[in-house]
Amino acid sequence: MPLTRSFKETVRERVQEDAAFRDALLAEGVDAMLSGEVEVGRTIIRDYINATIGFEQLAKETGTPTKSLMRMFGRAGNPSARNLFAVISVLQQSSGTSLRVRPGPKKPSRLRAPRSTPALPPAS
Repeated sequence: MPLTRSFKETVRERVQEDAAFRDALLAEGVDAMLSGEVEVGRTIIRDYINATIGFEQLAKETGTPTKSLMRMFGRAGNPSARNLFAVISVLQQSSGTSLRVRPGPKKPSRLRAPRSTPALPPAS
């Protein structure tokens, strides 16, 4: 059975060849983070960075050390809002993309309605 290319190689090639796919990948990463799927968003953005600008160039443009950026978008990463928005700004500039936030369909709340207290039997 022949070996297949890795998923990351396939994504990298597609990002470099298809501007619409590249823009959609960045938008999907940001959208995932805004929707609460932070780990998924970090993974998508990390793949996007690797396929486009690279962490070394991103570090130069954000003024953040390369290793710090790599940790931010790693498995246990937790980028601050300041760092995340700086990265997104650079990624938009480098790709010529301009992302916009707009309301989408309302998602059902994850909060549960309070349980009603069962009525107590009358006192005798």
